[in-house]
Amino acid sequence: MEVVHTPVLLQECLDYLSPVGEAYQDDALMVDSTLGEGGHSFNFLKTYPSVRIIGLDADAQIQERARERLAPFASRMEFYHGWFNDFYHDYPAESRRPDLILFDLGISVFHYERSGRGFSFRHDEKLDMRLDSACGESAEDLVNTMNEGQLADIIYKYSDERYSRRIAAAIVAARQTQHISSAMELADIIYNAVPAAYRHGGIHPATRTFQALRIQVNGELRRLPMALHDAFGILRTGGKMGVISFHSLEDRIVKNYFRNLSRACVCPPEVAVCRCGGSPCAELLTRKPVEPSEKEVRENAPSRSAKLRVVRKLREADELRLYGVEAL
Repeated sequence: MEVVHTPVLLQECLDYLSPVGEAYQDDALMVDSTLGEGGHSFNFLKTYPSVRIIGLDADAQIQERARERLAPFASRMEFYHGWFNDFYHDYPAESRRPDLILFDLGISVFHYERSGRGFSFRHDEKLDMRLDSACGESAEDLVNTMNEGQLADIIYKYSDERYSRRIAAAIVAARQTQHISSAMELADIIYNAVPAAYRHGGIHPATRTFQALRIQVNGELRRLPMALHDAFGILRTGGKMGVISFHSLEDRIVKNYFRNLSRACVCPPEVAVCRCGGSPCAELLTRKPVEPSEKEVRENAPSRSAKLRVVRKLREADELRLYGVEAL
């Protein structure tokens, strides 16, 4: 099988989430919350012969590719098809708690290059962008039905696109005469909507809008805060959880939640007496986010914005630990 996606911060993940030492059993259990083509899982299984992994993915197509790639480790792999927030929320209380949890919040290169679902404006594909194409509204639905104000707000909020209002107005105007159904159609509308100087910047002018639509379609930021909290809840005490993020909106959610876990008290200011237990729930293993080396960025350009944060669980956390962690 040809592998399209290269896992980012791979060695750093192997080191920080190493299932080695007195704290770990011989058969450590890991959950790969975003399996993709199985790059991180493949290397954990290869490096640590006793580790077992449950691989989660909402995309059935890419999960089949991972099954093929991970076939040599079939006895140590389990697969779950669905969203990670559902998996962690519904995790059976009687099941063994995982020792390690990894989230890689990036979108696989496979989706841009091989999925045929309009993630990239470089291909003439149907404008879908759903990771699970069996449910929910597609990007095509959004650009053809949302009102101008809603579109502008989504584009700005999820990508910080300075021309969000001009782009939204152009989309609404274009759909009066044509149903917008392909990625290239939408990219052309955006290209013609922005000032000429903006068209020749460092990135294509449709880049940010496509990111915003993808985030909205898949509920990426909406799912994340509670997924992190529920994942930490099922992690065994002493276990480690790592998250790789790729843009500031994701990283802010992860940073705030991990910071709250590491504080002795996270009660809101209006609470006169501490109700959160008064001791940290987690140890920050990465005081600052771990970023890719210059060599990795040269060899794997999608890694350039990656940030890895890791915590070790010290005790259980209650709902107060979510205080100040925004769901966008």
